[in-house]
Amino acid sequence: MKDIVIRFVIGGVVVSAFAVLGELFKPKSFAGIFGAAPSVALATLSLTVAKDGRGYAAIEARSMILGAVAFFVYAWLVSRYLLAGKWSALRVTVSALPMWCLCAFGLWWMLLK
Repeated sequence: MKDIVIRFVIGGVVVSAFAVLGELFKPKSFAGIFGAAPSVALATLSLTVAKDGRGYAAIEARSMILGAVAFFVYAWLVSRYLLAGKWSALRVTVSALPMWCLCAFGLWWMLLK
């Protein structure tokens, strides 16, 4: 129960801080991105450091970074196909998911295994 309360407090504070950052940038749709992902990651890392130590948290942080790189590749690929205008958004996003998996697990296998 203590972990849930700590996660709630840390998440709330960090979400609020990143929401303010999101309001400063345009387009306003970035507010959700700035509000959600970093706050969850920071809350999780804070709890991991407290519970399992810095070494384990470092491994988790590297995994998060590799996941972000894989997501960037996915987003780049999706945007390229959507800008071409030949396929629907659903078809492009679903068909690009294997690339995200390949990139994420490939990076994990190369760098962390």
